[in-house]
Amino acid sequence: MSNSLFARLCVSRYAAIKANHPGEGRRKLKLRVVQEFWNLSPDDKKKAAQDLPGFDPNTPYAFLNDGDPSDEISNAAPGVGIIVRTDYSDEKAWNEFCDKLNKAQDDLFSESLETPDDAEMGVEEQESEDDDEDEDEDADDNEQPEGSSNQPPILFHILSPPSPSSRTSLSTTITSNLAALRLLNDVSLRPAPLPAIGSGIKRLKPGNRLIDHDGWQEIYVGKTIWIYDGKSNLDGCARLVSQKSAEAPYGTATGDSWRARASHIPELQANIASGAITIDFGGMDRWDYNERQANLQYAVQSIQ
Repeated sequence: MSNSLFARLCVSRYAAIKANHPGEGRRKLKLRVVQEFWNLSPDDKKKAAQDLPGFDPNTPYAFLNDGDPSDEISNAAPGVGIIVRTDYSDEKAWNEFCDKLNKAQDDLFSESLETPDDAEMGVEEQESEDDDEDEDEDADDNEQPEGSSNQPPILFHILSPPSPSSRTSLSTTITSNLAALRLLNDVSLRPAPLPAIGSGIKRLKPGNRLIDHDGWQEIYVGKTIWIYDGKSNLDGCARLVSQKSAEAPYGTATGDSWRARASHIPELQANIASGAITIDFGGMDRWDYNERQANLQYAVQSIQ
């Protein structure tokens, strides 16, 4: 994290918010910082972007070093991706999913790494990020698959609690893609991608923080999240959750998702982690509309 708007917001407000909410973890406190920003008027947002204090990379800020209750199952867990199981109704289907996942991972690391077929998987080569986006990236985003030349890298941490109470707690917490992002990633901000000049596409009114709110967008940084849900028992897929919207078309959102088969997931994860590919469907909007609507509604709920 460098001298981005979000870093400067945290420099200005994190300590005071932490004092008012003792006992809360880093991720929730950062969400409160962002919520204050969303509550500002458009003019005050512009003023904040100009007047906030700077970020000193040599200062051990609490918002960079504080712990979070979910760190153990996210930051501290092995791998660059997290597969979250939220449905426990079909053990046979889950075991088959894991078997296909493990076989695909073994095959991936026993052969040379190949890029998924662009036409089938809807991916393009990763273009360089603009400076504003780079400012919001942290160590989690740049993390490479772990391992050594003598041992295959660890791509995933599988989050499937053994106890019924833990399963219920996880399933009731992750009610949407955005809920998963807020539990397992850290929030940040970036300038929202806008409609192309001359496209005739109008800006979103009223705005939503996951798409475009006064020219800004709420994004998340951390490990890639894949969600195994009730539908996964039937289609053998998991939802790949986007940490930010696509650059195009305008109107895609943070938290958008699409479904990938277990046999495709390891190769996708390895290429996403290395920066070799990004998912954009060639500029078309093919993300799950219902999941997007759930995220947009969840985004405006008050932080408890």
